[in-house]
Amino acid sequence: MASSLRHSVLSASLLLCAAAFVCVSGSQGPISTNGRNYSKVCDSARFASMGLEMGGFRYCDASLPYPDRARDLVGRLTLEEKVRNLGDRAEGAARVGLPPYRWWGEALHGVSDTGPGGTWFGDVVPGATSFPLVINSAAAFNETLWRAIGGAVSTEVRAMYNLGHAELTYWSPNINVVRDPRWGRASETPGEDPFLVGRYAVSFVRAMQDIHDDDGAPATATADPFSRPIKVSSCCKHYAAYDVDAWFAADRLTFDAKVEERDMIETFERPFEMCVRDGDASCVMCSYNRINGVPACADARLLNQTVRGEWQLHGYIVSDCDSVRVMVRDAKWLGYDGVEATAAAMKAGLDLDCGMFWEGAQDFFTAFGLDAVRQGKLRESEVDNALQNLYLVLMRLGFFDGIPELESLGASDVCTQEHKELAADGARQGMVLLKNDQGRLPLKAVNSVALVGLLQHINASDVMLGDYRGKPCRVVTPYDGIRKAVNATSMHACDNGACGKPGGWVKTVDATIVIAGLNMSVEKEGNDREDLLLPWNQTNWINAVAKASPSPIVLVIISAGGVDVSFAQNNSKIGAILWAGYPGEEGGTAIADVLFGTYNPGGRLPLTWYKNGYIGKIPMTSMALRPVADKGYPGRTYKFYGGPEVLYPFGHGLSYTSFSYASGTTGASVAVKVGAWESCKQLTYKQNGTASPACPAVNIAGHACQEEVSFTLTVANGGGRDGSHIVAVYTVPPAEVDDAPRKQLVAFQRVFVPAGGAVQVPFTLNVCKAFAIVEETAYTVVPSGVSTVLVGDDALSFSFPVKIEMAAA
Repeated sequence: MASSLRHSVLSASLLLCAAAFVCVSGSQGPISTNGRNYSKVCDSARFASMGLEMGGFRYCDASLPYPDRARDLVGRLTLEEKVRNLGDRAEGAARVGLPPYRWWGEALHGVSDTGPGGTWFGDVVPGATSFPLVINSAAAFNETLWRAIGGAVSTEVRAMYNLGHAELTYWSPNINVVRDPRWGRASETPGEDPFLVGRYAVSFVRAMQDIHDDDGAPATATADPFSRPIKVSSCCKHYAAYDVDAWFAADRLTFDAKVEERDMIETFERPFEMCVRDGDASCVMCSYNRINGVPACADARLLNQTVRGEWQLHGYIVSDCDSVRVMVRDAKWLGYDGVEATAAAMKAGLDLDCGMFWEGAQDFFTAFGLDAVRQGKLRESEVDNALQNLYLVLMRLGFFDGIPELESLGASDVCTQEHKELAADGARQGMVLLKNDQGRLPLKAVNSVALVGLLQHINASDVMLGDYRGKPCRVVTPYDGIRKAVNATSMHACDNGACGKPGGWVKTVDATIVIAGLNMSVEKEGNDREDLLLPWNQTNWINAVAKASPSPIVLVIISAGGVDVSFAQNNSKIGAILWAGYPGEEGGTAIADVLFGTYNPGGRLPLTWYKNGYIGKIPMTSMALRPVADKGYPGRTYKFYGGPEVLYPFGHGLSYTSFSYASGTTGASVAVKVGAWESCKQLTYKQNGTASPACPAVNIAGHACQEEVSFTLTVANGGGRDGSHIVAVYTVPPAEVDDAPRKQLVAFQRVFVPAGGAVQVPFTLNVCKAFAIVEETAYTVVPSGVSTVLVGDDALSFSFPVKIEMAAA
């Protein structure tokens, strides 16, 4: 089942099987049924082919609980065999019937073949659906969409697994918060807000892991979470405070993130806590960087105490690839050698070491684990615990016993028409209309179009797919999509920014569309941006085309991070700006649908777009979210910065129709019952003479948290087009509390409202979750006083006060 032993290729006359599983052209494994191959470890015929009797191995007794079986398996291994299974290319142990397994899989926005061969394309699986990048999906603000994409990805993974083309463990999603607009990996993440990022994580992980009945209800509920069957193992990464890759002299291998405890709890840890607690993720990946001097992958407080202890992870912890080696080679942490680093990481709670996969490379745990035990730096029982965590996940995945209801999946379940349409719909939902002067979009009565830009953007067969892509089912480029809408589409491609002066063609067409932006050479893993400007002289030739055009042009931006397009926002000859992100294999269809009005855009920016001047005020390496007054650093993200360097705020997005809000709620009061066993917490107030109440705040950790605030919002569509609208709900802490967020996202819904119609959107806010703030002491508390519920933004908003008082229980 590991790709190293399961890369089975079924052709008309040949079935090639890897060594650890017996090949039988009948009912034994890998089993070939209707062109589908699958197998399981605990197959009596497989054991017999190896000269073993399966009945003698209790780990194959399906009547026993998984923990008992995992302990039996680990107990049969010699120390040497154990350490050979602590790396991502686990060697197995043929002596006891255990096959090899390749742990490393990637499924960020579709099944990817990144990694050392655990997932591969070819023969019956030439490709898999390439969905929009995560930043695009986040812009949809739609948990239903996120679950649909996660479910489609897991179905394709499981189908490929049955065909010998994939494994069952995938290290996705990336849920690091985009703290700084220069970060190169913004495309992989759901944006800058920890709540939004966390909800994306929960939705995607649940869809990857949960096994559903036909009616869509989870069929995997069980009293023992360590025995809950899962479809595909999903892993939330990179924990924690990781968002510097390579910025001038700073790089992720040596960077020491200096983080305050309040920021850790409020921003950097929160999405991971939601992923583990609410998403029940079966894996967490620790990051390369150090945090306050300690490598994340060797920090017992982060791993054992927090992830496994406080959050109750039901799974394993893996290193980002080569992170343990990085402690020794790059960070030179405490002068440790390989043995000491291995021992420190395993003692901290790291279960699996992902090593790099160049020729001759070896993960550190496999290389140094044996010596770490023999030199007395590591207990063998700690190795046992790590392996048991790993094998419990494989048992839940059906690696040992199979999962019958998933074994019918095969080649016809990959790249389905339904999945391609889902990819197109996801791209449509994530499109964000940034500017639309005088209704320039949608384009109407257009019989001819000039499509202008760099060839890589116009014919974006590579650029649209972004990073961590696999082989797409197909690619519909912007040119393909626009030409399908308007046959008379002429392409005017520039070479490395050398566009020259616009020719006479610009005056002979009904509409000019410019496609510009970035690509993975500018923003990518291992490459942070140095500015927020358009590269390759694009600004100059965009302005030139706009000046030459008799009518306002349309600008489409392909990027993940924000771009300073204030030149375009302020230019009346540029009538509309559409952010397309990296929209995946069906991106060209989605772009055309929005431009020509087949689809009404409803996406919102999941991160702030700044003017370029912002980054000159703060180095990327400053980890603080709040302003740093003594250094003159501004705050970060919409929660702590709303100054003049904002071009488009978090949540910005226009529509082809108009919406309005109404509600019967004008205010609310909440009495928080403080028990005799609870202690009130102090708040930091602004220096304005505010008198502190008898009980300023209550710590949510010891509170029952049953108080709620409910309201219903009416969203009316007053325009002539059907449209989707994102209702974003924020809370604003009491005005007298110092250093609190400007506002914080606490709920959201994407609703469809027909033209001239209205919908009722109910919300129920748990007071502890929605109104809590993190004080400078790092306690998470509900403050007394008047908070505010704020729906929407400056363009369209509704708000009401909520008075919170502490009362004796």
